[in-house]
Amino acid sequence: MTRGQKVCKFIERYCLIPEGEHVGKPFKLMPFQRKFIIDVYDNPNGTSRAYLSVARKNGKSALIAAIVLAHLVGSEAKQNSQIISGARSREQASLVYKLAEKMVRLNPELHKIVRIVPSQKTLLGLICNVEYRAISAEANTAHGLSPVLAILDELGQVRGNQDSFVEAIETAQGAHNSPLLIAISTQSATDGDLFSQWLDDADNAKDPRIVSHVYSAPVECDLSDRKAWKAANPALGKFRSVADIKDFAKQAERLPAKANSFRWLYLNQRIEAQSPFLSRAEWQANKIAPNHKPADICFAGLDLSASRDLTALVLVFPRGESFDVVPHFWLPEDGLRDKSQSEKVPYDLWAKQGFLHTIEGAVIQPEIIARFVAEVAETYDLKLLAFDRWRINDFKRELDAIGADIPMTPHGQGFRDMSPAIEKLERLVVDRKLNHGDHPILNMCAAGAVATSDPAGNRKLHKAKSYSKIDGLVALAMALGAIGKDEQLQQVSAWDDPNFKLAV
Repeated sequence: MTRGQKVCKFIERYCLIPEGEHVGKPFKLMPFQRKFIIDVYDNPNGTSRAYLSVARKNGKSALIAAIVLAHLVGSEAKQNSQIISGARSREQASLVYKLAEKMVRLNPELHKIVRIVPSQKTLLGLICNVEYRAISAEANTAHGLSPVLAILDELGQVRGNQDSFVEAIETAQGAHNSPLLIAISTQSATDGDLFSQWLDDADNAKDPRIVSHVYSAPVECDLSDRKAWKAANPALGKFRSVADIKDFAKQAERLPAKANSFRWLYLNQRIEAQSPFLSRAEWQANKIAPNHKPADICFAGLDLSASRDLTALVLVFPRGESFDVVPHFWLPEDGLRDKSQSEKVPYDLWAKQGFLHTIEGAVIQPEIIARFVAEVAETYDLKLLAFDRWRINDFKRELDAIGADIPMTPHGQGFRDMSPAIEKLERLVVDRKLNHGDHPILNMCAAGAVATSDPAGNRKLHKAKSYSKIDGLVALAMALGAIGKDEQLQQVSAWDDPNFKLAV
């Protein structure tokens, strides 16, 4: 038999269902589980990393426990080796351990060759002296380990693109010639999160040593589409309840606030669990690259930041009924990597890729932004720049210092001024008339933005309630608002014309 066949054989012969309706019965691998195991262990190139992403309640943790036992006392056991499974919380980490422990206790043959140490969430394989431990990020126990196999459970819960717990596990495997890292999880909420980046890298890089299986419903599917349910839930009708999904789908159709949770957890789609301002699918449908050139008419929105935060300038170029969007972002160069790690946002990577301007020093310098805006006005026909009043006096002073005459107008951040602007933004996105070019920082701002309403139904973007920085989306809304203000300024009344005379 091949390695993969031996692992499957071990699981189905020795592992018993640890809990639930069929407790104590043999573990029968489903086709999607068997395919994952075969692809991982029978990869002719050798597998260094393996990802399996399915919706919740499809037996992910039980599969992890079974794979652990195959490495503990089965065909994959290696003399004096170490295995770990890691999760974000103690509760999630203990879940995998408890399932593995129950499988051992249910089978007398396994119980003879596995020693259980509940106080340390540890299992010892006595045949080859293999140690398995379940660890969590909360316990801060990832350092000092050297696992030949590391399994990450529910990696999709990590927000942002970096995580010190995961990095500690990855670096701990460096002592082995052919370590294996397996991540089994539902998808992350957004494209910028760690597991999303791993999955996208596997899809784009085509590394033959990475095995990636993703079960997800089509992006724009109906909530009641049973084919979509099946696409994300390969265990549907077996140990994944159809009735449970049906009930939640009906609730999600009645209550829009539940729709995103259903798409995320039940359809395994990347989408915030709470309702964002813009639909990810609708935003992504507008990712056509802008096509602007010198001397084109444009409008701008400027959202200046505090001294160490993200500053955004967004240019909008009218194209008949559609608009081209060109965003620019700045951050101080000093401490950029630390900021990336603390906020779990890849600012350092975006800077290397040219999506983020960095400013020497530790603070945002208004003179650099002013010079850039002056260059924009020289290159394009800048009709009007809308600005937030925060720190605007410093910016105006720098414009005066270089002799730049920029047409500008204040744009309030309250309900009265922002509501028409974000309604226009929302309408253009829905009508697919906003060509944003798939800019990753603007994508982050759009994905995390949340709108709040006043009693009259007016809306504005709420920075405190949003999931990420939204400065770019705020600047985009102001730029669109500037177009409306420019049109108002051009509508001069006949009474203001000195040459106008009433007919007698």
